[in-house]
Amino acid sequence: MSLDAGDSAPEIAAENQDGEVVRPSIDGPTVLYFYPRDDTPGCTTEARQFQTELESYRDAGVAVYGVSTDTVSSHREFCDDQGLEFDLLADPDAELADAFDVDTSRGAAARTTFVLLDGDIWRVYEDVSPDGHARDVLGDLLDAGVVELGE
Repeated sequence: MSLDAGDSAPEIAAENQDGEVVRPSIDGPTVLYFYPRDDTPGCTTEARQFQTELESYRDAGVAVYGVSTDTVSSHREFCDDQGLEFDLLADPDAELADAFDVDTSRGAAARTTFVLLDGDIWRVYEDVSPDGHARDVLGDLLDAGVVELGE
């Protein structure tokens, strides 16, 4: 069971694929998506689609971060192979997953996405189907009037 909409978003920090410590903002609109493993079919589909939608996310002022229990070097290779231009946060000890109450009982993070806004969790997506998820999340933000393209 993960955190719910309306809960305060935990402040987190982790190394990205370049070994830089990143502290995602919890104030502006932020998508934090947890996924099981780099370079697996579903995770690759999800990452590629967030990359495809990245310009629209940025136009709307929304930051995107992927998180898995993989290492910095695994993330670096995955980003290089897939041409990803957003941060993947390494969580090998599942500290970020624990902070968000994401299940790791199967040895990897359950596919769960959080949308953060104004220090709180705006929406939680559990048991995510990777195909189309990036577009759906952006669509939900736009439909709710949380963001607009070209802000």
